Amino acid sequence: MSPEIPETMRAAVLRDYDQGLQIETIRTPHPKAGEVLIKVNSCGLCHSDLHVIGGAIKFPLPCVLGHEVAGEIVELGPANEHYGLQVGEAVAGAFLMPCGQCEACAAGRDDLCAPFFDLNRLRGTLYDGQTRLADLDGNPIQMYSMGGLAEYAVIPATSVAPLPPEIDPVKGAILGCAAMTAYGAVRRGANLQFGESVAVVAVGGVGSNIIQLARAFGAKDIIAIDVANDKLAAAVELGATATVNSATEDARARVLELTGGRGVDVAFEVLGRPETWVTALDVIRDGGRMVPVGLGAGVQTAPVEINRLVRRSQSIVGSYGARTRQDLPEVVRLAAEDVIRYGDIVSAEFTLDQVADGYEQLRQGHIQGRAVINMGR
Repeated sequence: MSPEIPETMRAAVLRDYDQGLQIETIRTPHPKAGEVLIKVNSCGLCHSDLHVIGGAIKFPLPCVLGHEVAGEIVELGPANEHYGLQVGEAVAGAFLMPCGQCEACAAGRDDLCAPFFDLNRLRGTLYDGQTRLADLDGNPIQMYSMGGLAEYAVIPATSVAPLPPEIDPVKGAILGCAAMTAYGAVRRGANLQFGESVAVVAVGGVGSNIIQLARAFGAKDIIAIDVANDKLAAAVELGATATVNSATEDARARVLELTGGRGVDVAFEVLGRPETWVTALDVIRDGGRMVPVGLGAGVQTAPVEINRLVRRSQSIVGSYGARTRQDLPEVVRLAAEDVIRYGDIVSAEFTLDQVADGYEQLRQGHIQGRAVINMGR
């Protein structure tokens, strides 16, 4: 029997940059063809949300943010038969929601799905050009991914993966962005090979998962680079073999010292700032790869030393998320087998009413790893 679904729900709505997120009662959404409705257990707080909240990344307002969730399916839209999903099933939802129909999706490149970028990221809708969210008067509210900072969320069935019982139903929210983005960077962007050396620049939620996955993929040396000693200490617990505080040390000199003067095979940049781009480029060896993962605050540029890049055969390989349909189930499997210690990444839980405080702590750099909004608290 399907659970009773209320007509209204609470959600964190962004209407004005000066006022920030406000808790409102809005209409409960319902899924259309190829979509599911989940009752949200938890939603992760991601650094990229800060760019939208502050207006650095333009997104239509009003909107509901939140793009990594865990919850329970409470309603199936039509045309879901071939997905094998069931009401009552625990799932994780991924931020990168492939349409499954475009040229990129047909080629297995979910990370390049054109409707996702053209409709969701630019207009805040799903793939019929409409949002599923509305206020009590029926006025539309746009969706950033699935709009997970709410008690209920509609997600395309392409973008959810069942969670086995051993996955924590609250902390498991981070699998859909922090862990999946890390997996995409290590497995797809870097194509990390056994025995290679790695540097991770900025070891927050995504960077911490990159460290774990680099270890699982057989990296020989994993050097964590950050400006906070507590985050560096946590990185060692997750598998980093060395740390560098770039606020007090010359990162390039220290990494060269740690690698016998060569530099690392792969450097992951996880913050999206010009200065961290420079650090990542500075620590790669001849023939090395820099894999940028972090989103910048709006249109930003970073300096690249052209001759060094050319003469030393270095490369920059951007990585946005992962290939959701293939990679999210694999991320869930790795988490269930404790290869990804996702529970150790989640260091703070907030209620929905505390969402603004949670993002402020994230903005100030006070969150180690990842924080989540626990809808049940």
